[in-house]
Amino acid sequence: MFDAKQLGAMLGSMQDTIKDLQARNEQTILSAKSGGGLVSVSCNGNGEVIDISIDDSLLEDKESLQILLMSALNDVHKSVENNRQSSAMDMFNGLGGDLNIFGGKPNG
Repeated sequence: MFDAKQLGAMLGSMQDTIKDLQARNEQTILSAKSGGGLVSVSCNGNGEVIDISIDDSLLEDKESLQILLMSALNDVHKSVENNRQSSAMDMFNGLGGDLNIFGGKPNG
């Protein structure tokens, strides 16, 4: 039988978990380097670029700088996406728990 109280509890728990996840993402720092560290890009877990470091030797070589910057940005973007997927999986695994809004025994 459908249990509205359990559904409400599950939704409330999910909202709290999402807020916690967003707060953790703001604090998570992901970085990527290219060119052996000549270019470094850091983002928070929300995908916002928070730092870029460029070695002075690249300032006179625009083409190399562009290539290395694109590489570092693409790599850190992949890290952000992987972090988001991992966090989402952790969240859903944590919510699965003992809640069964339809009553009966959980599958498993």
